[in-house]
Amino acid sequence: MTTVPRFYADSADVDAVTELLADGLVHGVTTNPTILERGGRTVTDIPELYARWDAEGAREIFFQAWGATTAEMLGHADAILTLGDKAVVKVPATRIGFAAASALARRGADVLVTAVYSPAQALAAATLGARYIAPYLGRLNDAGRDGLSEISVMQELVAASGTEVLAASLRSPGDIVDLALHGVTCFTAAPRVLLEALQHEVSDRSSAEFDAAVARGLA
Repeated sequence: MTTVPRFYADSADVDAVTELLADGLVHGVTTNPTILERGGRTVTDIPELYARWDAEGAREIFFQAWGATTAEMLGHADAILTLGDKAVVKVPATRIGFAAASALARRGADVLVTAVYSPAQALAAATLGARYIAPYLGRLNDAGRDGLSEISVMQELVAASGTEVLAASLRSPGDIVDLALHGVTCFTAAPRVLLEALQHEVSDRSSAEFDAAVARGLA
């Protein structure tokens, strides 16, 4: 089965996200507590953000559950899921997070295991029925590891399981292309990176030439 590639906006900058959603350029929005903080938001804003992005056309909206115990994390996950059928719960790839992911998947909820840094964690998430895993390319590379190679292994491990790799920490359009060539089909990145993926200076020059030809013909 062929999976259509999907872009997600990894941001809580509501104006930037609104622009991408309004133009139909992304499938949905991903966040985590750090991203919310960067956007001047907190977890208390989650219901407002969900309502806004749902109204603006997002087809999936990701928020991260938190807690010091599995029960606490599941309580916050349940609150996220009650927001609507487009909500996807993120849980961290920790002992508590995996337990929460298992419980959520058994209930039939869509769950993403995030901050996946090893193929073994990717495989574990797939055994639990996680809908997505999110390895961080840029952070893997920052740690001196071959992020592309490691995510490629993760992709191979989960390819037949129904769990999809949703690659994160993507810092350039080249990162997206490299991962796509290794079978990854879901990508989340800052709005700036996604907009860069749409642009090329030669395309811009060609467009200007087309416009000039139209102007000459109408003169």
